[in-house]
Amino acid sequence: MSREEIRDDLAEALERRRRTGDEARPDAVERRHGSGERTARENLADLVDPDSFVEYGGLAIAAQRARRELDELVARTPADGLIAGTGRINGDLFGERAACAVLSYDYTVLAGTQGAIGHRKKDRLFELIERMRLPTVLFAEGGGGRPGDTDHAVVSALDTRAFALWARLSGLVPRIAIVSGRCFAGNAVLAGASDLIVATTSTALGMGGPAMIEGGGLGSFEPDAIGPLAVQSRNGVVDVAVADEAEAVEVTKRLLSCFQGSVTEWSAPDQLALRDLVPERRRRAYDVRAVVEGLADHGSVTALREEFAPELVTALGRIEGRAVGIVANNPIRLAGAITSDAADKAARFMALCDAFELPILSLIDTPGMMVGPDAEATALVRHCSRLFITGASLRVPFVAVILRKAYGLGAQAMAAGSMHEPLLTVGWPTAELGPMGLEGAVRLGFKRELEAIADEAEREARVEQMVASAHEHAEALNAATLFELDDVVDPAETRRLVAATFAAATSRPGEPAAPRRFVDAW
Repeated sequence: MSREEIRDDLAEALERRRRTGDEARPDAVERRHGSGERTARENLADLVDPDSFVEYGGLAIAAQRARRELDELVARTPADGLIAGTGRINGDLFGERAACAVLSYDYTVLAGTQGAIGHRKKDRLFELIERMRLPTVLFAEGGGGRPGDTDHAVVSALDTRAFALWARLSGLVPRIAIVSGRCFAGNAVLAGASDLIVATTSTALGMGGPAMIEGGGLGSFEPDAIGPLAVQSRNGVVDVAVADEAEAVEVTKRLLSCFQGSVTEWSAPDQLALRDLVPERRRRAYDVRAVVEGLADHGSVTALREEFAPELVTALGRIEGRAVGIVANNPIRLAGAITSDAADKAARFMALCDAFELPILSLIDTPGMMVGPDAEATALVRHCSRLFITGASLRVPFVAVILRKAYGLGAQAMAAGSMHEPLLTVGWPTAELGPMGLEGAVRLGFKRELEAIADEAEREARVEQMVASAHEHAEALNAATLFELDDVVDPAETRRLVAATFAAATSRPGEPAAPRRFVDAW
């Protein structure tokens, strides 16, 4: 037999492998494209570097031989609806460091349900991910557990290990879930237990799908009405909202790169522009996202949970090629006050950065914690205190920059508990510091003196005079003379100072690795 000839056993194996591909299922591909979605293998081909994918369990089929003929199972249930393996993502930037694991449910196979063999494949991959320390991307679309498998004895399937194994990876490797289309029950748990969720406009994401809801006597709903993107973006479940799967892959590559290391090629925005971003008028609002973009490398910033607690911005980006986490008060919403949601958003983001050794830059402009009966009804005491606890436990380099207001406990929380906790705390010339809002401090601290002034106009003039004096006392330049912060800096110099501090803090090789910490799902 010549080398060009193929033996029968090899021919049989090659034909079986061919039947796992999209070209063997043109009807399924056509239906998928007709709904505006890509196939699972098309998504993986876009995500993973060419010729780097190593598939596990590609020849698996649904455990339904008691119900269907083998040939039908091979044709209709390739890979048991779960494509899984390893490959490189962003290999052009990181070379060998680009090794990752990828898993994708295939909605064209039994609606992406979780079958018996698929669960075994997940168990295998999750254990390999732990052993190989592989960052992971999961396409989570699917309908949850599959009731139709017949080839194994089962009562409840509650002994399934996949969910515990997946959760155990928290804090060990970064895990990004992509959701497009319908994602319910077990598939939703895998997404929800991930570190980041990227979701498209077609998303319907929920702990229970229509059948489970109706079976529980809770009414009848269309699938797309359950956890649509608009809801899951506002409530903080989704980290990044995108238009479609192509954009989801693009964003995921950028997010993943922040956990893969530094890059050598980068460019910076014009730093002189930072001088004019904070208005001279103290009461004039501005969008802090312009400051975030201005300090970071061109095109490197990806904001997380934008629609949730917009009074606070969290973003991954780069400064001089180094991946960093950025947290910032946004005075365009509630003057940048810290609400319960904002505290949770910041604390969870800081924990994520800490788990994966990303330095944190905090941009402070806040009147403090949100106050009042309505705010307290949101469990403000516990939520805001969580931000202090998280800040005090950080192990990664932390730098704070006071852009304008740094008042009270809210400012301290944004500085990991104290202005002397960060490795560097600097203020811009517009910055001012105080134990609380200055006008409120005047009216409370000098209440009796002010009440003694009978004429209302005279009283208010006295208030204005005292508030002006308080502002002068609170200026960053004055605070710096008492060493309450490390320096007052030209905004155009901020990026250089932050980069230099992070470089100094991460320049000591050979230190023992810190114990791993899990990243809370919320």
